[in-house]
Amino acid sequence: MALLGAAIEPSSAFTIAITPGPPPTVYLQIGVGTFTGGFYSTGGTPGNNATVNTVSVSVPAAAVGNQMAQAMTTDSAVSASSYDGRTFCAAPAQLYVGGFYRRPGNGGGSSATLTASVPAALTDAAGGTIPFSQISWTSSGSGDSGAEPFPSGTFTAAGTQSIGTIARNQWAESCWTFSYANTIFPAAGTYSGVVLYTLTAP
Repeated sequence: MALLGAAIEPSSAFTIAITPGPPPTVYLQIGVGTFTGGFYSTGGTPGNNATVNTVSVSVPAAAVGNQMAQAMTTDSAVSASSYDGRTFCAAPAQLYVGGFYRRPGNGGGSSATLTASVPAALTDAAGGTIPFSQISWTSSGSGDSGAEPFPSGTFTAAGTQSIGTIARNQWAESCWTFSYANTIFPAAGTYSGVVLYTLTAP
C-alpha cells in the first residue's frame, strides 16, 4: 500500500492521508495488534489479533477514597506506531490506539466512527461495584500538539459512547493515559470489567 501524504504538520496530532483503494477497509488497534510484512507505510497487511489488553491500578489501602487520582498502567508493551514503526507511545503508562479507514475515491465527507460499549460498573467476586465513570483518560502522542483523533474523555456507565473518528482514506492514532478518580470507598477486592471498542464505517 502506498503513502499518499508525505508528512504531517508539526502542530497537529498524527493523522495522515492514505491512498484510496478497494476493498473498503477499516482497521482498529487498541494496544496489541497484528501487521504482517512490515508496517502500513511499507506495505504491511493488517490482521486479526484476539489479545485483550488490561489497564489496571492497585490503590494502597491508606489512599482509598482520598480524592487523589491514581495513575493506571497497561499490560500492552506496544509503544511503536503501526503506521511506520516510530516510537509514539510510552508503554506501560500509555495505551496505543490507532487504525485506518480506506475506500475507493476521495469524494464525500463520511468518516468511520469509534465507539465504546461500557458496562455500568466494574465488579468483584463478592458483588461489589465501582462505577466505570471513575475511569478517565488523556490523549496525546510523541510529537503531537494538536487535537487528537481519539480525544481525552471519561467512561459513561452502561451504554455506548462516541470516542472519535477517522476520516475517509486516513490513518489516525493516539496514546491514552488512564486514571482512576479514587473518589469513592469500595470494599477491598479485585474489580474488573470489559469495554468493547468498535470502528464502524458508513
